[in-house]
Formats: sequence, structure tokens, C-alpha cells
Amino acid sequence: MSAKSRYDALSSGRTSFLDVAVQCSELTLPYLIQRDEMRSSHKSLTQPWQSVGAKSVVTLASKLMLALLPPQTTFFKLQIADEKLGTDLPAEVRSELDLSFAKLERMVMDSIAASSDRVTVHQAIKHLVVGGNALLFMGKDGIKHYPLNRYVVERDGNGNVIEIVTKELINKKLLPMDLVKEKVSEINENVTSHSNDVEVYTHCKLQNNRWLWHQEVMGQMIPGTQGKAPKETSPWLVLRFNSVDGENYGRGRVEEFIGDLKSLNALSQAITEGSAAAAKVVFLVSPSSTTKPQTLAKAGNGAIIQGRPDDVAVVQVGKTGDFATALQQMQTLERRILEAFLVLTVRQSERTTAEEVRLTQLELEQQLGGLFSLLTVEFLVPYLNRKLLVMQRSGELPRYPKDLVKPTIVAGINALGRGQDRESLTQFIMTIAQTLGPEAMMQHLNPDEFIKRLAAAQGIDVLNLVKSMQQKQQEQQQAAEQQQQMEMTKQAAALESTPMNDPSKNPALAEQLMQQAEEQPPIE
Repeated sequence: MSAKSRYDALSSGRTSFLDVAVQCSELTLPYLIQRDEMRSSHKSLTQPWQSVGAKSVVTLASKLMLALLPPQTTFFKLQIADEKLGTDLPAEVRSELDLSFAKLERMVMDSIAASSDRVTVHQAIKHLVVGGNALLFMGKDGIKHYPLNRYVVERDGNGNVIEIVTKELINKKLLPMDLVKEKVSEINENVTSHSNDVEVYTHCKLQNNRWLWHQEVMGQMIPGTQGKAPKETSPWLVLRFNSVDGENYGRGRVEEFIGDLKSLNALSQAITEGSAAAAKVVFLVSPSSTTKPQTLAKAGNGAIIQGRPDDVAVVQVGKTGDFATALQQMQTLERRILEAFLVLTVRQSERTTAEEVRLTQLELEQQLGGLFSLLTVEFLVPYLNRKLLVMQRSGELPRYPKDLVKPTIVAGINALGRGQDRESLTQFIMTIAQTLGPEAMMQHLNPDEFIKRLAAAQGIDVLNLVKSMQQKQQEQQQAAEQQQQMEMTKQAAALESTPMNDPSKNPALAEQLMQQAEEQPPIE
């Protein structure tokens, strides 16, 4: 079966998920997820009547982005397996290894910062929040993102991906010349009317614990597009926001609150249109009055005309109470939506303290633990494995024994990462100092080991920053020598001030000094 046939066969199972994703996108970010016919026809997008959905999606996507790939710290930790310490390696080398691993972690984070991975991942996270699905391909030139309307997947009973088919539009000029010459008539028939693009399908399948993929156009394989990768380090990352047992695709965050978004959108439209109608000023003049409508229309500001006030009236909607009810309901819906998407709203009052704002922010961030739990398994672990493999193959990262060193994901608010290690280490030292005293703490603890572990926990390079044992010994020796020289100088000064060394009090010393002066040759 060709890749196109397989794509068409699997598209039927994607239809319901794509319809919901497009509906969710219309309420938040209409440009994000569209159907293929919308892109080809260039129809105008349906704009929502409120911006709460767009703000919520962008805010949640940004928070998830910072939680998954933090810019200031690492999202993973290289560490020695605990069962290897004491048997294969002495326990004393753990702090030295942690410092070395911190350097490797910074090398990986520098490589990520120099690439455009975060830009593509942020776009994929927005698709996950809205539509619940996204596909990433980690190629040599960076990460490529496929929206839901450009790929289909199939999973086994355990939810593991076993087949992926993508669909792209590529200009026929980019195809190999040999293929174009052979299929020139078929390609020209299938070229879209508004461009020179043809449909190119990529078929990826799991066989014998290895991923194999190739590209096809018009049912024929494109030469040089074959690829393969181990199962654990696959460049194809199929992401879901929420998983449902038995479904090949995920569910988004917007779908969970689509009822509130629909209600808020309808109320926003009603209030906007009603406010526009209420703002329209129309004067009514009694048909039997002596006041002429033309005279009233031509009268300027402050003009004096003849007429009776009872003959002129203003049309009023009289829906102030109804607007207030709708506005109150809108505010309730907006507050619920913003809380669901972790948007911080500070209580507006004169007594709002910084501690209250901090606790509110902490309460919102604690919800992230459940939101990106699936992303940690389906994105961070495969992404890190693929990144380490590519950097080791290219020589950018030294190889390490996989049986001794294990990478661990530490991203997240409540994860046991380096920040938690730092807090625990600092709290441990403070507890000992408060209970036993500073003297007992210095007696029982090793300051050098504490400094090394604290630097490793914060990811700081201690090269030429923290003094080594040899440097401290040399400085101690130099200080001891300087102290000894100062003591000798003081002793010599004290000895000279004694009566035995004073010529005025010791005649024998005076005669000896005079004799030494006479024996010295004159200075020419």
C-alpha cells in the first residue's frame, strides 16, 4: 500500500478530532488549526468576539514552555546510578562527578539555546493546548512541526505509536530531476491550480524495534529520502496533551472548557452588538409639533430654536438591567477560564500584599505538575535521548558509559531537580548550625565538600573560582612563612633595645664599634 493510500485510510479516524480542534481554534487562535480546504481556498478566518481565549492559550503555552525547557537551568540531570557507588566507584568521587556532569549539561543547554528548538516547541505547545496533538521531527537542520491536519498516526493497545504518515505540499521544482522527467505528466495533472505544489507523503513505520521512513510522490519513492533510527532515539515525536485509552489522538485543554468559551463568545457578541445599538443616538419629533426636523438637524451646538421640549424625544434601548446581568455572567466565565489556564489575576485592593500575590502564583504553578506529566514522558525523554545521541555522534559531547550514568528529567515545579538539591542542602546546613552551633558544624562537616555540592546543585562552573586543596596549602604555607618572618623581625627589634646592645650603657660595645669603624677603608 502506498503512503497516500495509507494516509487516506487513517484520515477517517482523525476526522472527529480535527473537527473539534478546528472548533477550539476558532474560539482562541483561528489561524492555528485549519482544514486543508481552508488553506487552499484562502477564505477569511472566523474571528472570535473575545480575546480571553487567545490570552489564555498564549499564557499557558508560555508557562509550559518555561517549565519544560527552562532558559536559566537544565531540564535534566546526569547522575551516577546509586547501585554503582561503593562497588564500581568510590563514594568520594561523587561531588567531582557532579561537577563534571554539570559541564556536560551546560554544553547541551548551550546547543539548545543556539538552535531554534524553543521557537518550534512553543508553537507545538500552542497546538497541544488548543487541539491536543502535535508532531515534531528532529532533523539535521532543526525541529520541524506538523499540525494535526498534516499527519495521521496509529497506536497499539498500549498507546505506543507504531505508524506515522505525513502530508506536505512541496514545489515540483524541488523534486529530483529524474523523478520529474519520469512522472512529468502525472505531476502536472496533480499540481494545484494556484501554485506549483505537489503532495509529498512521508511514511514512517516501526519494524523490529527500529523506525524506518521514506518519502513518496505520486506513488513513487523519492531517492535519498530513506531513514532509520533506534526505537528509543527516534526523531519523530508524537505529542498529546491528554491521553484517552483506545484513542490514537489526544485531547486539548481548550476542549475541556469549550462550553465556557462558547458562552463567553456568545455573551461578548450580544453585549458588543447591544452596546453599539444603545450608543446610536436617534431623535424623535412629534408629527404634530411646530418643531421641524430640519431645523433640529441643522441646529449647531448652543443654537437657539423655537420648539417645545415635549415634541422631541430620544430613542432609548432600556436594556441596562439586561446588560448588567450579561456583563456579570461574562465576568464569572472569564474568571473561570483564566484560572483554568493559569493566568494570574491579583486581587485589586489597597491591602493586597506581596505574600498574597506570591501564594496565588504558587497555587497556580502547582497545577502545572498535572498538566505536563504526559509531555514529560512523550516529549522531554525522547527529545533528550535524541539530542544526546546527535551531539555524541557529531563529537560535540563526549561519550559516557550508559551503564553507569543515567540522565534524569528534572523539569517541573515539584520535580527533584538541582533547585530542590540546593534548598535541601542549605536547609540541612542551617538546621545543624541552629541546633548544634557553628563550632560543632565546622567540626563535623567538610567545607570543601559542601562548596562542591552547592556549586553542582546550582550548575556553576567552579574552575578558577573555588580554590583547590593545593592552592589553599600553598597559601597557608606562605602565610606561615610571613608570620615567622614578622616574629623574627620583632625579636631582633626587641633584642636591640636591651641594655647589652646599647653603646651608651655598654662601654665595651662602644669600643668595639669604634675599632670596627677605624679598620674600615675610607670611601673614595
